[in-house]
Amino acid sequence: MDSVLTNRGSAKFATYPADVLPAWVAEMDFPLAEPVKAALRAAVDNDDMGYLGARHDGLLDAFAGFAERRFGWTVDPAHVVPVTDVMVGAEELLLVLTEPGDGVVINPPVYPPYFADIAHARRRVVEVPLLADGALDVPGIDAAFAAGARALLLCNPHNPTGRVVPQSELEAVAKVAAAHDAWVLVDEIHGPLAFGGAGFVPYLTVPGARGFALTAASKAFNLAGLKLGLIVGEEVERLPSELHWRTGYLGAVAAEAGFAEGDAWLDETLAVLVSNHALLASRLPPEIVAVPAQASFLAWLDCRAAGLGDDPSAAFLERGRVALSRGLDFGAEGAGFARLNVGTTPELVEEAVRRLEAALTR
Repeated sequence: MDSVLTNRGSAKFATYPADVLPAWVAEMDFPLAEPVKAALRAAVDNDDMGYLGARHDGLLDAFAGFAERRFGWTVDPAHVVPVTDVMVGAEELLLVLTEPGDGVVINPPVYPPYFADIAHARRRVVEVPLLADGALDVPGIDAAFAAGARALLLCNPHNPTGRVVPQSELEAVAKVAAAHDAWVLVDEIHGPLAFGGAGFVPYLTVPGARGFALTAASKAFNLAGLKLGLIVGEEVERLPSELHWRTGYLGAVAAEAGFAEGDAWLDETLAVLVSNHALLASRLPPEIVAVPAQASFLAWLDCRAAGLGDDPSAAFLERGRVALSRGLDFGAEGAGFARLNVGTTPELVEEAVRRLEAALTR
C-alpha cells in the first residue's frame, strides 16, 4: 500500500496489523477536495479553532445550493439545523418526537449504530427486514405502525446494500406513516454518492412526506472525523436551540467548502466508485456475489455459497489478511455476508479480491 495511506492514524488504517489490507470502515482513501483543504488550512492559519456560532448562514446557504444543484431539492436554510453527526441527530429527533419505550422501525440488514442508538435514546427497536430483493417491506412497516411504533428510521441510499429507494416506495412509506400519525426520519448521508442513473429522491420532496432528513458532507467528501451533521425539516423548532454548540467547527468549515465548491471533485469521485464497483463484480470468484450497488463506496458481498459460515469476514481476515465489515453487525439478516469498501484505488480493489480468493483456497 501507498505509504501515504499506511501513515494515516484513522480507524481504517490503525485498527489492524500492517499485513492486513483494510477494506472495512466507511472511510475513502482519496485525497480531499482542494476547496476543502484550502478552507481548513485558512482556518488553521487564522488560529480559528473555536465553536460554531449561532450565525452560520454560509454553511446553510451552501447546503441549500448543493441540494438544489444535485437533487433539484429546494431547501429553506431556516429549516436546517447543524448537529454533531447524523446519528446524534437521529437521537435528538427521537427524544422530542417520541416517548421512552416507543417503537422505532428499522430495516435490517442496516447500519449497526441504528440498533445501539435507538436503545440509547430509550426507545425500542422494531425490525422490519428488507425483502429478498432489497426493497422495503411497506406492508410490514404499516403493520409495525399499526402495532404502536411511532417512527421509522430509514436509510436511503441503503447501507450496506447500496440500494437507492425509488420514489414509489417513498410515497408508499409516506402514506402509511400519515395513516398512523408516525414520523419518518431518513438518513440520507449517502445521497450525494448515488450514481447518475439511480435517481436518488430526497424524502422531503415526496408528496405528503412528514418527517426529517438527516445528512452530512462526511461521506460525500470524506470528512467523518470533523463531526458535523444536518437535520432538515419544517419543524426543526422542536429541537433544542443549542445543538450547534456541540458540532465540530472545522466540520462546518469543511462542509461549507465541499457543498459550495466540491462538485467537480465529487463527480470525479463518483466516476471512480462506479468503475471500482464494476471491477469488483468482474473479479470476484463465483462463490462470492456483490449485491449491485446504486450508491456509495460500500459493497455488500453475499458469501453464503463460499461455505464460510455466518461470519465470512473472520475467515477473510484470518486466511486472506483482508479486513471487511462483519455482516452480522448489520442484523441477523447479515449472516453469510460481509461489507467491502471500494473507496480506494483500482489496484487495492484487485488486491482485496486476491486476498478473498486466497481465503477460499486455504
